[in-house]
Amino acid sequence: MSPRISKDRLEELYRQYNRREFVHPDPLEFLYHYEDLCDREIVAFVASSLAYGRVDHILKSVSSVLERMEPTPSIFLKRTSLKTMRQTFSGFKHRFTDDQKLCAMLFGVREALEHHGSLQACFSAGLNDDDDTILPALSAFTSELIVCADDSLEHMVPSPSRGSACKRLNLFLRWMVRSDEVDPGGWENVPVSKLIVPVDTHMYKICQFLGLITRKQADMRTATQITKAFQTIAPADPVRYDFSLTRLGIRKDANLAAFLKQFKEKAVSEL
Repeated sequence: MSPRISKDRLEELYRQYNRREFVHPDPLEFLYHYEDLCDREIVAFVASSLAYGRVDHILKSVSSVLERMEPTPSIFLKRTSLKTMRQTFSGFKHRFTDDQKLCAMLFGVREALEHHGSLQACFSAGLNDDDDTILPALSAFTSELIVCADDSLEHMVPSPSRGSACKRLNLFLRWMVRSDEVDPGGWENVPVSKLIVPVDTHMYKICQFLGLITRKQADMRTATQITKAFQTIAPADPVRYDFSLTRLGIRKDANLAAFLKQFKEKAVSEL
């Protein structure tokens, strides 16, 4: 696949769908309600952690969590003990995430905030200018959250060192690091060029069709392979097309089959 051909079609898709009006339904929309960066990063972490399953269930679950974190997410975590958290979220359930797992994760976030002042500072502690990607920093970040939580959070806070594609964590980073009409950003010290593409079933199938991957598993090696492919097109922003491409698998008014057919026809016609 030619990077030049890909960029033309992908930029066309970016211009069409990378707009705020196309965000719903997506847990990203919750971030727009929070101007304070500390609140926004907490909301982003909660929303991305629950971003699995049917999107209507995701939105309902995220909304349920945020409604209980009064008066604001950052103040709630600062003032709330683990015991009170468990009372606040008693009975919460989102597929594999029950109230105990949710509270363990939130307590890990609370402890990270107490130690570092913000999730941004916690993540930045693991950044190294010599690293090609954010993966070493992400490994350090997840390790600290799990230690702080003192619980098994492998599903909610997976580590890239174990091979997981870490789709939800990479989604969280995309939201917090990139800044455009869709991604609100805020973490200005993390290089956009080092982000990893969040790989879910939709992204995996699309990239497989486009010839960007050869691997059979949607793991971290595959996510890295996809990211490297997009780096040939947009080296400064390899996750630039993530939102637009995933609209094709989410929105009813987006025709995935037509896009892939046109993409393939255009590629052939340019050869």
